[in-house]
This record gives sequence, structure tokens and C-alpha cells, in this order.
Amino acid sequence: MANEGIVILGATSAIARAAAIELGLRGYGLILASRDIEENQALASDVAVRTGANVAALPFEAEDMPGHAAFFARCRDHFGDGLAGVILCFGYLDDQKTAQQDFKIARRTIDVNYTGAVSILELFAAHFEERKKGFICAVSSVAGDRGRQSNYFYGSAKAGLTAYLQGLRNRLFKSGVTVTTVKPGFVDTKMTFGKPNLMLVAPAEKAGKDIVKAALKGKDVVYTPWFWRYIMLIIQHVPETIFKRLKL
Repeated sequence: MANEGIVILGATSAIARAAAIELGLRGYGLILASRDIEENQALASDVAVRTGANVAALPFEAEDMPGHAAFFARCRDHFGDGLAGVILCFGYLDDQKTAQQDFKIARRTIDVNYTGAVSILELFAAHFEERKKGFICAVSSVAGDRGRQSNYFYGSAKAGLTAYLQGLRNRLFKSGVTVTTVKPGFVDTKMTFGKPNLMLVAPAEKAGKDIVKAALKGKDVVYTPWFWRYIMLIIQHVPETIFKRLKL
């Protein structure tokens, strides 16, 4: 384990911070990647001090798809044969009504949450597939389980990510590579701060620990907190004739 390293994409999110500390305490080397370079470097220093882990900080931009290959090469070269896995935690959520009026916002929602995620994960997938070991873990959302008028740009992008991960899991199974889909409910993060009508909000530390546990055990699909699996099961089975009349 001391020679194994894990890449965390979107490392400065509250969930990713918690996951980084948990992994550092378990003895993994880390690359923390984020678009906010200064915050990311400060985070890397903090995680290193807290855990004693070998932590590096690299700049990463989900929307810079042409630059993803060079970023992946730096991660591969940094860890060599010790690259054990990748955890994708980045995401983007803006106001739904604003996105309806400005397609640039809708486009960014789609590109960050889906297109950018697929672009970078395909690079890691090919690497792990060739080596016949490794894991991929990505944070999707319960918002992708059923489209709602209040966030259907975000929800549809996360639904696409969930379907992509399912297909990737099917592809990589024979190579011994695991693919984990994590579906958080409402978590106390910058993304949800100030949003109205949130219920059952969980601390980011809980979600971070759940992500690490699921990724290292090679779980297929995990909801965090666990009870969201049953909440979404109910929501998914509401007939469309009724569901379309609801203000969700």
C-alpha cells in the first residue's frame, strides 16, 4: 500500500477533502487535482501534515479536454506501476432557471458533469485495462435517477455519467478493473449551500468515507447516505402521470 497511489479529481470539494484524508491515513500516496491551484496546494500540504502521506498537487480543468492526455501522463509518470486508482469528485451545479435562459451555463453543466468526466476517465480506463488491475470511482448523483424540473440539466448529465460508468464497468470486468458509481443525496458542500428545500443533508466527512470504502472494496453502485437508495427507489416508481404534476 505504501507504494500505491491514487488520483483524486476535483480534490478541493468538501467530499474529496474527506476522501483524501481517509486515503492518506490508510497509507496511500495521493495526487490532488483541481482547477483552483492555490487552494489545491494548500489542501495537499494540509493532508500531508494530517496523515503523513506523500501528497502532490496538480492543476486540472474538466473542460480542458485537449489537455487531459498530458495531465494523465503526469499522473502515470508520478506513480509509475504504483498507480492504483482514480476517484472523480468534480461537478458543477448552477441555477436551473438561469441555465434555461443562458445555454452557456447549460453547456458548462453538461461538459463538466459528463463530457469532461468521460474524457479523463477513458484515459485511466485504458491504462488499468492494459495492466489488468486498478479501480475507477466516480461521484454521480441521485439527481440522475429521475429527471425533475428543478435541475434537469444537472440531473441529465449525471444520468449520462451513471450510464457511462455502468457500461465501463461491463467493459472492464474481464480485466479485473472495478468501476464504482457513488450516488450522494444532499451533502453539506459549497454546491448545496443556500439551496432551498433540502432535506436529510449529510456531512461531507460521511460521504468521503463512504466513497473510499466503496472504491477500495470494488463496489458497483453505492448511495450515500445509504437510505437514499430507498428514497430514490420510491421516486423512480411514481407513475409519470402523477410525477409530472409534482413540483420537484
